[in-house]
Amino acid sequence: MTRNKLLGAMGAIALVFGVAACSGEAEAPAVEAPDAPEGVSVAEAFLSLPAVAGNPGSVYFTIANAGANDVMIRAVNVAGAESAMLHETAEWSGQVDMQELIQLAVPRDSEVVLEPGGKHVMAMGIDAALVAGGETEVTLIFVNGDKVSFPAKILGAGQQP
Repeated sequence: MTRNKLLGAMGAIALVFGVAACSGEAEAPAVEAPDAPEGVSVAEAFLSLPAVAGNPGSVYFTIANAGANDVMIRAVNVAGAESAMLHETAEWSGQVDMQELIQLAVPRDSEVVLEPGGKHVMAMGIDAALVAGGETEVTLIFVNGDKVSFPAKILGAGQQP
């Protein structure tokens, strides 16, 4: 085959593949998101709305690890919030302050409680559609890419679970 014929054949093949790619046929199925680490469960989750619209809300829950390995939470997502991050309320030299937690360890055979005055999730930019009495989804992302999603009841400012 001459060089021109070879180039023409390659061009035709590329055109066929290009048209097929744009034909609207279904793409290969997406890879499913990883599951929660073995033995990890979450309970008693709730989002406490802020008293003043525009301020951050807080998410609290208990995470248990009955698995064989320690796990480390790296990030969090709250449906209906622009962003979310792990935080901890701490006291230094008599002053109470909050700081971001880059990661949160959940050792095997233990549970970690996120509660008012301690570790919690700050949810910023909360959508007005999230109202007391409703529910939202919280997703924890672990350092190895595993994820666990769970529902959180939405409570008004000052309401108790």
